[in-house]
Amino acid sequence: MSRSIGLNETLTEYLRAMNPDEPAALRRCREETATRGDARMQISPEQGAFMAFLAGLTGAKIAVEVGVFTGYSAMAVAKAMKGKFGEQARLYALEKDHDLIALAEKYWADGDVDDVIQPIIGDARKTLAELAAEGLAESVDFMFVDADKTGYGDYYAAALTLLRPGGIILFDNVLWGGSVADPAKNDADTEALRALAKRVRDDDRVDQVFTAIGDGLLIAMKR
Repeated sequence: MSRSIGLNETLTEYLRAMNPDEPAALRRCREETATRGDARMQISPEQGAFMAFLAGLTGAKIAVEVGVFTGYSAMAVAKAMKGKFGEQARLYALEKDHDLIALAEKYWADGDVDDVIQPIIGDARKTLAELAAEGLAESVDFMFVDADKTGYGDYYAAALTLLRPGGIILFDNVLWGGSVADPAKNDADTEALRALAKRVRDDDRVDQVFTAIGDGLLIAMKR
């Protein structure tokens, strides 16, 4: 039985060369983020391209991101949305760290998507509930979650309220460096990711696929 191939440096370079050229603003964001001590939190350019492709494929006009970091993923998705819907596109970027939002806003302006991204600083659980109450229930086309792992279950529950039928949600880091498959690992983050994977797998309200993209990307579509 075949399985996903491991990516060494040479194969990674080939993969990136065969993808569309990375926009200059995204490249600057990625390269500058790589100098940070927490750079491991950054998604890869091929994951960003994949997410942008999915946003275009699903015709996403309204999106929500939970966990912004330096803004790369939001910019990638927003570019795809703006390319199709112009200034009518809207991406709600939820982040609790004021400094990260300030940094991300600089990159979004550089990438000419600051007019379609609405940053919201605060607790994401509260913000998601507020968005639903303010009229976004059953209206969101695309969601991406890359935040506190113990909160993934709450974010999934909120997504089922916000997403329209056919809307999709992506959860990042669901392989957690391989910890989820190691019985000896039982920390709170790992257990939360295992619980999410089982919950989504067994939920007849969604169709889902668990992929090995990046550090694991779980994609669910609301039926």
